Amino acid sequence: MGEYFDPRETRSADARSAELAARLPAVVAAAGRAPAGAARLAGIDPALVTDRAALGRIPVLRKSDLPAAQKADPPFGGHVALPPGSFARLFTSPGPIFEGEARVQDPWHMARAFFAAGFRAGDIALNTFSYHLTPGGWMMDLGLQALGCAVIPAGPGNSEAQIELIGAFRPVGYVGTPDFLKILLDGAAASGRDASSIRRALVSGAAFPPSLQAEVRSRGIDAFQMYGTADLGCVAYETAARDGLVVAEEVIVEIVRPGTGDTVPDGEIGEVVVTVLDEEHPLLRLALGDLSAVLPGASPCGRTNTRIVGWRGRADQTAKVKGMFVRPEQVAEIARRHPGVGRLRLVVTRQGEQDAMTLRVEGASAEGLADALAASLQAVTRLRGEVEVVAPGSLPNDGKVIADERPVG
Repeated sequence: MGEYFDPRETRSADARSAELAARLPAVVAAAGRAPAGAARLAGIDPALVTDRAALGRIPVLRKSDLPAAQKADPPFGGHVALPPGSFARLFTSPGPIFEGEARVQDPWHMARAFFAAGFRAGDIALNTFSYHLTPGGWMMDLGLQALGCAVIPAGPGNSEAQIELIGAFRPVGYVGTPDFLKILLDGAAASGRDASSIRRALVSGAAFPPSLQAEVRSRGIDAFQMYGTADLGCVAYETAARDGLVVAEEVIVEIVRPGTGDTVPDGEIGEVVVTVLDEEHPLLRLALGDLSAVLPGASPCGRTNTRIVGWRGRADQTAKVKGMFVRPEQVAEIARRHPGVGRLRLVVTRQGEQDAMTLRVEGASAEGLADALAASLQAVTRLRGEVEVVAPGSLPNDGKVIADERPVG
């Protein structure tokens, strides 16, 4: 390999459009073989969907609607034609949303993101994303293996054991949330152990604010961001140019006006909508609820695909906390478990360079109530958080149940 993962990354716009015209009709036809896909594509001839304009006439599918659809028609809500047994692995992501992993090399198209971050064949990488139930760990693992890297399947948590592994295997790369990278580095420093083998990192799943970027850089680690989801894999990735995120060659990204399927002009903030060019598990115009914008022009790194500015907040109230999605439906479930309380508001902030949650609940102060609510918060969201019981009527009557107060940028 040279400076780029493959020649597709530097091809002309005409060449990329030609591939789109050749592949899109088959992907759309495959989506139409699933019951829900057939209903959604009624009146649309797959053979005529050969460019972005034609793709834009397909109604968007909102990720926030998938949990209800899958509950009504398990496991995939009628959006996948293949039987569950045809996949290599089956997962559940927070929501819950059920996912299948195709039986192909690098099914989540992660390898090019790792390559852009400087990972190479023969590198040892510490993968701290979870391998349990959710696809994050496997997603990264398979991308690293496609590059020829050796993977330490560490998963999250148990930092003491991970620091020992770093000392023994001397990994050159870290994969995980930026928060956990700091925990490992701080833990190694506090215990007098050497973690200096880590020279590069691919981080995702949580905010990576400039202050934390600067701290990681000061410790000699070149860290790159990847934007992806459990449904789609890699959507866009950072390059050495440090100028936006380059969209992966395996997907099509549109930026639309929130609540619609209409694309907005380049530079305007809108909702991210993604299509995956995969006939086995086609996803057409999946609206993620994330906000971003298209950067005009090509990246200074030489890659010619569309660039986006990265994450700019949520188009809905769903928030990603420590790599896990927290949804309004989950806050409602906590309220259901405690019928005596009033309004609830989950406030997401940053504390000590880590995501933090505080659940504010209207209610009469009662012994054990805060502890019971904290237990429900962890059980429903799989995340720990603080609980504040506040006076009845003190929370705003504005319908907001999740307030993401983390700084953007």
